Amino acid sequence: MGQGRLPARLGLACCLLLLLGGSGGLGSRGTPRGPWEEEQGPVAEGGPWGRARYEAVKKHLGAVGALSKQYWQYLACKVWQDGCKEEEEESSRGPGWSLPVVGQDYLEILSAWYCSFGKCCKTGDCRIVNNITGLEADLNGQLHGQHLAKEVIVRAVQGFLQSPQPQKALVLSFHGWSGTGKNFVARMLASHLYRDGLKSECVRVFISLFHFPHHKYMDSYKAQLKKQISETVQLCKQSLFIFDEAEKLHFSLLDAIKPFMARYDNKGQVDYRRSIFLFLSNLGGNTINEVTLDFWRAGRAREEISMEFLEQQLRLELLEPAENGYARSHLLEENLIDFFVPFLPLEYHHVKLCARDAFLARGLPYTEAALDEVAGMMVFVPKEEKLFSAQGCKSVSQRINYFLP
Repeated sequence: MGQGRLPARLGLACCLLLLLGGSGGLGSRGTPRGPWEEEQGPVAEGGPWGRARYEAVKKHLGAVGALSKQYWQYLACKVWQDGCKEEEEESSRGPGWSLPVVGQDYLEILSAWYCSFGKCCKTGDCRIVNNITGLEADLNGQLHGQHLAKEVIVRAVQGFLQSPQPQKALVLSFHGWSGTGKNFVARMLASHLYRDGLKSECVRVFISLFHFPHHKYMDSYKAQLKKQISETVQLCKQSLFIFDEAEKLHFSLLDAIKPFMARYDNKGQVDYRRSIFLFLSNLGGNTINEVTLDFWRAGRAREEISMEFLEQQLRLELLEPAENGYARSHLLEENLIDFFVPFLPLEYHHVKLCARDAFLARGLPYTEAALDEVAGMMVFVPKEEKLFSAQGCKSVSQRINYFLP
């Protein structure tokens, strides 16, 4: 045990003793009972310190001692990953060695409280896990047909998290047709950066038409949005904000949150440089599809499409005068978006891979014929080539219901 941990563990041990007093010493009806008290019955010979009472006290203290050892091993395993082997061995001895449910609940609360001070996690906050290795593995295994998105996202997020002092928040803008994986990757990012994924108090998701439906209330929306972002940044040293259907956001909302994404000027009370902003949008999908189709017609593999070429095309489309928040806000002209991440249209064999994943996720067997049948249910465009799935992989998981017994 390191010397640095000793004072903290001693403090935690004191809490454990209090915890034991509240759980190990409860009577059958939940009322406190001292270690000297026996069940109702005649007083033993020799007064209060007679032989019978002495044996009862000794037996009770022995049980409490064994139980406290279990509590300590359980807590040390959860918080510091120490003593896990011993805890597993004692748990394997049978029902007689299992911790009382009430005690386990108290330990969960105590370990969560202790971890809230950042003493038990590499990130300094147990809510934050930042599992880049797992993120990269899942992107490679579950995101199909998106070589550009995989590379850009891993490099951007990893570089940002490894930077000791970033100059600004990381801002990523996902673009492409519906069903190509934008929401899927956003959920994956949340699950690998935060212990509780999208349910984490450090993650906020905003859906344009759901959270900000009426233009006449835009001033109220702006105040609420800024307040929620500011409160989340104060609560968590690393925050994630996801804006779905970003093309439908009113430009004034984007301009309202612009200061949170700009370079840090050190004037405010809150440091928002450790925040990540994700914008998910169908804008640019036509440009991305046209480039991908041109490569296919030229007999070139889609993997030859470079980020530099496609990003330039995306910027041009996003800057075109249109009724979208991107074009009318100042995010583009002030270069606040760090990476435009293109999601390419999905082809027939990509849809089959999505169908395979859907079968596996539900523990169902599948055949090549079943995968072909699922992919064959989708609509493919353009009319001549029938190359790209018009819905991407969206609704694939619902379509395998046809194969359920």
